[in-house]
Amino acid sequence: MSFDFDAAIERAGTDSVKWAKYADAGNPGRVIPLWVADMDFAAPPPVIAALRQRIDHGVFGYNHPMTSQVDAVLGYLDRKFGWSIDPEWIVWLPGLVSGLNVACRTVGETGDAVFTATPIYPPFLSAPRSSGRRVASVPLVHDSRGWLWDFPTVDAVLKASQAKLFLLCHPHNPTGRVWSEDELWQVALLAEKHNLVVCSDEIHNGLVLSPYCQHRLFAMLSPELAARTITLMAPSKTFNIPGLGCAFAIIPDPGLRRGFRDAMNGIVPHVNALGMVATEAALTLCDDWHAALLDYLRRNLRAVERAVADAPGLDMWPVDATYLAWIDAREFAADHGIDNPARYFEQHGLGFSDGAEFGAPGFIRLNFATRRALLEEALARLTQATSRLPS
Repeated sequence: MSFDFDAAIERAGTDSVKWAKYADAGNPGRVIPLWVADMDFAAPPPVIAALRQRIDHGVFGYNHPMTSQVDAVLGYLDRKFGWSIDPEWIVWLPGLVSGLNVACRTVGETGDAVFTATPIYPPFLSAPRSSGRRVASVPLVHDSRGWLWDFPTVDAVLKASQAKLFLLCHPHNPTGRVWSEDELWQVALLAEKHNLVVCSDEIHNGLVLSPYCQHRLFAMLSPELAARTITLMAPSKTFNIPGLGCAFAIIPDPGLRRGFRDAMNGIVPHVNALGMVATEAALTLCDDWHAALLDYLRRNLRAVERAVADAPGLDMWPVDATYLAWIDAREFAADHGIDNPARYFEQHGLGFSDGAEFGAPGFIRLNFATRRALLEEALARLTQATSRLPS
């Protein structure tokens, strides 16, 4: 089948958070929104068909996970990763961010530390604080190979902070790294050494773009490690259905799973019926659409890489996965006396995410999951914005 990712779908003037940020009735193209992580593509046809069938039923009472929906998760994990799990391990969630917050409330006590590494998806920094925990962190480092862990420093901070929970992002948002098995084992050894529970956000597992990378589920390293791991997943990023609110945690250990459910009780709502239907269809019927999407995103990524390489003062490292380019604009900002690169580019018609929100001021995050014509216009604006200023 062929899928039209070049279709111009009007999102301005709809309920889109991404597009509403820069709404301007007088000049709707003034700023191109390339920030929040949703794609400008229609959901896969099987998902839309499944939703229509469910809507045609006409009754939307309280729902519970159907056997076919549970089987969809089991089949996906087995088909993609060779992970056979017990259905009891699944805890359904209305979103992955709620899972991060529940994990912080599950492990340890008020005042305990939660560890993560920056730059990082902002809820990794806000969830511990919202749960009465402290954030302990170290920055990732980079060399010519890309973004890397500074494991000796991680070890020292874990010891000093006496953290109880390790928030892992894999594949990593915003750098796009797919952590290698060796890197995951080093995280695992630190988790065992410091007796940590690991909450692994693996929502981007279906968006591996590099032919040299393969996603390895952290909990699959060993049964012993699985017993101290909360794996968070959702179809929302890969199949562009975040507005339907369906995610799940996989928690093999009964005690940890019971604590997680207790932390949810009375606070976290059940997953809505349409989200469950969309998830089943996404995980079972959309492999052809998914393959076509990855090919399209790879071509978009090449365009971004070329534009950034030609832009003076900007730099980026290889993107293994996600549809997010993490761009270092610090040299550009320093050369031209710019205190906030994200604000500067916004003034030149480009709506990026501000790296400061990820714990890394001076960086910007570019979402390249949009139709190519719009991306090319955005990259032309990037070229103009970086070439018009004297050094």
